[in-house]
Parts: sequence; structure tokens; C-alpha cells
Amino acid sequence: MKYEIEVLVRFGETDALGHVNNASYFIYLEEARVRFFQELGYPMDMNEWNFILASTKCDFLDQAYFSQELKVTTTVSHIGTKSFTLSHDIVDAKTENVIARGTATVVYFDFKEQKSAAIPETLRSQLEVFGSLVK
Repeated sequence: MKYEIEVLVRFGETDALGHVNNASYFIYLEEARVRFFQELGYPMDMNEWNFILASTKCDFLDQAYFSQELKVTTTVSHIGTKSFTLSHDIVDAKTENVIARGTATVVYFDFKEQKSAAIPETLRSQLEVFGSLVK
């Protein structure tokens, strides 16, 4: 199963060449992650937050432009003991042309103890619903 959001490219996300600046793609990926967590029932409540970003990557395959409608799809491509990896596709909403592909490795984290913790079974089950290549 995929989780999907829509993004409308704003003028401020473009550069002097008229296409989306490479840094803006990471904003789209972050928005997809935050909304994915909210979908799973984890609102951005800092007293209840248990996630840290360990790594993120984005491959740029095509260009996007001001006012273009994009879709960002999210799947879970790996679930480990204490971390999981989200995979994202950023596509043109009309043509389905893939603009960029990204990944994010997220660690389940105990902020009181300041160390990683095992992913709870309830979260693991939720992540498995969105699994694409989960083994």
C-alpha cells in the first residue's frame, strides 16, 4: 500500500533557471514523512515524538517547475529492529512522470534515555501495511 500527498510547487521553491531548486525536494520529502506519521497516529507532539532522521537521499531524474502539481508517494522499503526506511517517489500529478526518488532512514528513539529503542509491535504492524519490499 502507498501513502500519497499532493504538492503544488510554489514560486519560492524555484531557482533562477525556473525549475525547482534541489533543496526543495527535501522539503517535499519531509512533508510526506510528517503526514505519513500523522496518518499512522503520531502527531507532531514533541512530548510524544519518538523518531529521528538518520539519513536521507534524493535522486533527481527530471525537472519540475513553478505551479506544477506533484504527488509524493511513500512506502516502507525496510523494517529493522530499531529503524525503518521510507521510499518516496515524486511524480508529475498529471503525467505520472517520475521527477525524483528519495529515501529516508528513520530511527525509533527514546529521548529520555537518549538512545535508539526497539520498534514497538504496534508501529511495526502499521509500517508493514505500507511495506513494498519488507522481508
